[in-house]
Amino acid sequence: MEKLTIVKVGGKVVEEKESLQELLDHFSKLEGLKVLVHGGGRSATAMAQRMGIETNMVDGRRITDSNMLEVVTMVYGGLVNKNIVAQLQANGINAIGLTGTDLNYMQAVKRPVKDIDYGFVGDVVSVHVDELKLLVEKKVVPVLAPLTHDKKGQLLNTNADTIAAEAAIGFSPYFDVELVFCFEKPGVLEDAENDNSVIKSLTHSGFKALQVSGAIHAGMIPKLDNSFNAIQKGVSQIRITNIEGLEKGGTTLVAD
Repeated sequence: MEKLTIVKVGGKVVEEKESLQELLDHFSKLEGLKVLVHGGGRSATAMAQRMGIETNMVDGRRITDSNMLEVVTMVYGGLVNKNIVAQLQANGINAIGLTGTDLNYMQAVKRPVKDIDYGFVGDVVSVHVDELKLLVEKKVVPVLAPLTHDKKGQLLNTNADTIAAEAAIGFSPYFDVELVFCFEKPGVLEDAENDNSVIKSLTHSGFKALQVSGAIHAGMIPKLDNSFNAIQKGVSQIRITNIEGLEKGGTTLVAD
């Protein structure tokens, strides 16, 4: 099978002009077929503040009421997404910006209210990559924003790591998929304060042991949970790294 590289970029990398340009320069040089998935939470928070809309977070997850849904739709589906597409075009990459509503490629349901009402946050229920596959095969690079829909007309805010993992799973029957999570750190760290403590290879059981010890915590936990789920469902390889390690480097996740 032909190789497909899916890169998910988030955090400061996508928020700061210089780091985003550096990332896109590296991404443009990747050989073969590719897809880019982006976040943009800090930009959404900044835009909400400019509009006088309060941002509410619980355990690092955004509460998306109707006003915040309008903000994230504008920022993720518009400002951030189209800026990335424009810069890729400047780099000679023919890209197209999409949300889960486009081509109906990713459907979700509104997260059920349990202890917390997250509002218009979506949990993915189905992925349809047939049309996306045709674009990819024509060397078009889809740039996927973290928005989905419920097929009933409702947009939903959906975690970008989840978008990347679900897209990777969806493409895995057709391509040899490598999923790369690119953020500020050089990989999964044994010591969060020491960037030289990169764990080169990590199994699911190793991840759970480090989670129990407290070495892995906070936002890295859902990222790794999503990743190991994707490996179990057919994604060939997953790496977590920074811009410098995009082509080769960081932490490689492997099955037990």
